[in-house]
Amino acid sequence: MIPLTLMEQFQYIIVGAGSAGAALAGRLAGAGKSVLLLEAGGAGRHPWVNIPLGYGKVFHDARFNWKYSTEPEPELNDRAIYWPRGKVLGGSSAINAMVWVRGHPDDYAEWGAAAPGWGWADVAPVFRRIERWSRGACAHRGGDGPLSVTDMTGAMHPLTRAYVAAAAQAGIPTNTDYNGAAMEGAGLYQISTAGGRRASTAQAYLLAARKLKNLRIETGAMATRILMEGRRATGIEYIKRGKAHSAHAQEVILCGGAINSPQLLMLSGIGPAGHLRETDIDVVHDAPHVGRNLMDHLGSDHLFRTRTPSLNQVLRPWWGKALAGLQYVAAQRGPLAMSLNQAGGFIRLAAGDGPPDTQLYFSPLSYSSAPTGKRPLMSPDPFPAVRIGFNPCKPTSTGSITLRSSDPLAPPVMRGGYLATEHDRALMIAGTREVRRIASMPALKGVIEAELDPGPDCASDDEILDFARREAWTVFHQCGTCRMGQEAATSVVDPQLRVHGIGGLRVADASIFPTIPTGNTNAPAVMVGERAFDLICQG
Repeated sequence: MIPLTLMEQFQYIIVGAGSAGAALAGRLAGAGKSVLLLEAGGAGRHPWVNIPLGYGKVFHDARFNWKYSTEPEPELNDRAIYWPRGKVLGGSSAINAMVWVRGHPDDYAEWGAAAPGWGWADVAPVFRRIERWSRGACAHRGGDGPLSVTDMTGAMHPLTRAYVAAAAQAGIPTNTDYNGAAMEGAGLYQISTAGGRRASTAQAYLLAARKLKNLRIETGAMATRILMEGRRATGIEYIKRGKAHSAHAQEVILCGGAINSPQLLMLSGIGPAGHLRETDIDVVHDAPHVGRNLMDHLGSDHLFRTRTPSLNQVLRPWWGKALAGLQYVAAQRGPLAMSLNQAGGFIRLAAGDGPPDTQLYFSPLSYSSAPTGKRPLMSPDPFPAVRIGFNPCKPTSTGSITLRSSDPLAPPVMRGGYLATEHDRALMIAGTREVRRIASMPALKGVIEAELDPGPDCASDDEILDFARREAWTVFHQCGTCRMGQEAATSVVDPQLRVHGIGGLRVADASIFPTIPTGNTNAPAVMVGERAFDLICQG
């Protein structure tokens, strides 16, 4: 083994500078705590990281992206599904589509039932504390928080407005703030940008905090093992520039996300005992739920050719790219300052009352010539087209994260477990029919020339489900693999985010979600980082 070359002591070591980790590090450092923040990726100063639509460029860029893939998925025709995850300061908040969704209050009723202190009344003030909402503070929104959330109403493409009008004609009410008093309805998506630039947690929390002497940020630092004394965590081993280092702290906090946090726990001997022994890892603590309960949203897109120009006609020709670039450089406006998904909504398709069970997405941009899962946003289709997609909000299928070997540099084994239940398959069929119903409304019917994918020949339930098996893919919302709960027999961390059975060790990221939220998971992950700060300060 390479000899350890660094021995240092901190109050807190945070592993992972992503959506939750950067927020937690910034708050702890601001409170005067000595913090070592370890990030396997780099600083992320490249322009494509900061330009909102530039995330299409970093979608497959190993400099900023772990570029994970699942094992062949049995219910998706044995396709391996690509899982991009942020490997950079800001984590996935630095490479995602920036759509800001808190989730439904019922989501947090589920969390509060699993872990007291995580109900809606507990987390709603934390969301307000995070936000710098462009419309200003109100009873539901925060106006002076560190992370900017922008209302893009004035910048929407005309086809996006046609989608919202069509949804209203389909009986879906228009909602001008789904993060406000009520979530249900269709409307324009809010995105985490500031002045036309991406507002990642690195920008929101670390830009000012990194000037503090009590915060040390180590990029290019790959954590390989949690250092233990008996059943207490005392530090971290990590590799940087090919050399092994160690650092010690009063408390270690894992913020590596739903893939890397359970991986590091298992590499350190904390996980399912049988699996650890199979992987030749000494068992420190048998924690059977580490890596289990993986949840994700599976989405399906529908491609419609339009009679009127879409963003394809702006971003396809070289001169259109040049004009969009000049517009962005001059004023940080235009297509490059926006997200791919300009609108969407939250609706209920199952019978009976209850919260939304389906999320909708609308994009006035298409890239059907690209391989499934790729996003050449600056080289869209040569014809005018839009995409309308959806995903079930509360899938009941679950997957897992396990170790491939005891090598900390080997990616873990990832299984999404998609479409394993009748509930999930039924909603994929219902979602397709709802997308078509919206597209048939007068506001869109007048501009849609034809449905290209899956096409009108895909009509029966079996044909729709076959299309989902061939084409559906992740919406990048992996979570739940270090589930929070009161009992060690059914969870990994307690309501204070402390790992059951281990002292001096917490997990604070999307892996602790007891259930998957309704909507995009970035805002809830940032909230977990902020909430972890509160819990640490409470002692």
